[in-house]
Amino acid sequence: MARINLLPHREERRKLARQHFFVIAGGTAVVGALIVVAMHGFYAAKIDTQAERNRFLKSEIAKLDKEIAEINKLKEEIQALLARKQVIETLQADRAQTVHLLDELVRQMPEGVYLKSVAQKGRNVNVVGYAQSNARVSTLMRNIESSPWLANPGLVEVKASSVEKRRVSEFNLNFQLKAPAKDAAKDAGKAAKPAAKKG
Repeated sequence: MARINLLPHREERRKLARQHFFVIAGGTAVVGALIVVAMHGFYAAKIDTQAERNRFLKSEIAKLDKEIAEINKLKEEIQALLARKQVIETLQADRAQTVHLLDELVRQMPEGVYLKSVAQKGRNVNVVGYAQSNARVSTLMRNIESSPWLANPGLVEVKASSVEKRRVSEFNLNFQLKAPAKDAAKDAGKAAKPAAKKG
């Protein structure tokens, strides 16, 4: 029976198997490296894109912050102008009240009554003066009560005094300045009803 030497054949198979393994291993390594490179490039691109978006958002936020600051500045300027307007309107109203007060005092002052001082604080008014008699002071208080501009007369004090050697009644009187009714406001330019002049 003839003998066949299989050693070279087996050696050849092992050699082919090793070569096949190395080819597969090398191919796998190459594919893995390509995947890693591709993934790195993909994520690097996404990071760059996000960074660009972040820069854009920061730029837009900075613009918005600047616009908000300008709006706030405009609001402050508007508030300052409104406050100034309110002050002017208040001064004009106070001046109008003072004009009405003096005009109405002249209208409602009875004969024989003279004022020494007039002090106003807001709508509250205090007058100090002289009257020929206590009855004239009472007449003044009734006139104030019936006035469309004046109200709530209250006598603080009345006492005997003398002016240029004449006996008079010195009085201290409080009352309030009120806003007139609409009808009175319409007729403000017209002559008011004459006040009582006798005590």
